[in-house]
Amino acid sequence: MSRKYFGTDGVRGQVGREPMTVDFALRLANAAARVMAPDGGSVVIGKDTRVSGYMFESALEAGFVAAGFDVYMLGPLPTPGIAYITNSFDANLGVVISASHNPFFDNGIKFFDSNGAKLSDEIELQIEALVDGPVLTRDSSRLGRAKRVDTARIKYQDFLRSTFPADLDLTGMKIVIDTSHGAGYKVGPRCLAELGAEIVPIGCSPNGRNINDGCGSTAPGFLQTTVKGVGADLGIALDGDGDRLLMVDEKGTLLDGDQLLFLLATEKQAAGELEGPVVGTVMSNLGLERALQERGIEFVRAKVGDRYVLEKLRQSGGILGGETSGHMICLDRTTTGDGLVTALQVLAIVKRAGKSLSELGRGMRLYPQQLINVRAGARVDLQTHEGIQAAQARAESDLGDRGRVVLRASGTEPVIRVMVEGDELGLVEKTASELAQAVEAAVRSPA
Repeated sequence: MSRKYFGTDGVRGQVGREPMTVDFALRLANAAARVMAPDGGSVVIGKDTRVSGYMFESALEAGFVAAGFDVYMLGPLPTPGIAYITNSFDANLGVVISASHNPFFDNGIKFFDSNGAKLSDEIELQIEALVDGPVLTRDSSRLGRAKRVDTARIKYQDFLRSTFPADLDLTGMKIVIDTSHGAGYKVGPRCLAELGAEIVPIGCSPNGRNINDGCGSTAPGFLQTTVKGVGADLGIALDGDGDRLLMVDEKGTLLDGDQLLFLLATEKQAAGELEGPVVGTVMSNLGLERALQERGIEFVRAKVGDRYVLEKLRQSGGILGGETSGHMICLDRTTTGDGLVTALQVLAIVKRAGKSLSELGRGMRLYPQQLINVRAGARVDLQTHEGIQAAQARAESDLGDRGRVVLRASGTEPVIRVMVEGDELGLVEKTASELAQAVEAAVRSPA
């Protein structure tokens, strides 16, 4: 059974349009409360810096209180911080109001269970089964209460510091941090400063409408320029809700999630701390897979989405995984993807090695990669469409063992993502162009 409202990362959409309306948020909270704790419980609610967050915060509060839940409102805090507080408060549920890296006019609602983990598809289906029905309002004697929590940021900041080696600090390092005018705008710079670093903050002045606007992990150009301009050791780029990380070395060169994952994996292997396989996604660069294999590190791929990376890690007994986009999961440190936790692990490697980030990043070669979006008027089953299957087979034959092909239907828009990568740019571009043309022709004709 497919989900009606939930996507790969909660419910998301443009503010004021279904499902991101005040009415829906109230009903969603009420339904989630009845599924997670039918006799009442507690919930923590945090958000990023979008102006619409105030509106959804109030609607969620009303839905939870009506269902008999006590509500603890945390204010702006990164998504992984809300997961941590949910667990430390022993709450039944954690709620994040955020649309991650999307522009300010979008927003979203996502949930964590009492362990700080994302809800399963099955539980989300149970919530959807109730959300379009009547709202439950308990007797006045059983209504919940709501209050603001002013200590959440400090608790999360203390947790972040606990993930950094006790015998190290960041004294002598100059770091530029770009929090995308998002949820990490306070906790990120303060955590690094507490560890002794000299901080140059950019993208740390939210006004409710500038989140992800030409800054952060989705637009790191200004960070790259700033790192070189101020002579910093490196730069850190988060997205709007703080669960995604990219980094910039002292030369202004960007390191994506695949490169950071390689750095973390090889360091853990050298320290004898790596457990299970490293998990990436079908979109992870082939260079990552081959560089890890050369070092005897098993690499497995999950579907796109950090929830699927986490699922694969738990199935395989691994502790380290991530996506090219910068969603990184260090299960030996926390329960979910956390940009700041990951940044601290990389900083510890840099500090202990006494080398620059550019030196440490040389061990892996990124293979040329071409991604083309082909619009499809209707949903297409890529596994059964004979024309698409034939086109993919031709492309794979052309590449041989020099590269690979990924065809993936987008979960958020009517497009088929055609990705080709290999060891030579000209071959990649030629194969990608021919495959995209063949896929476009195939979707216009009957399967």
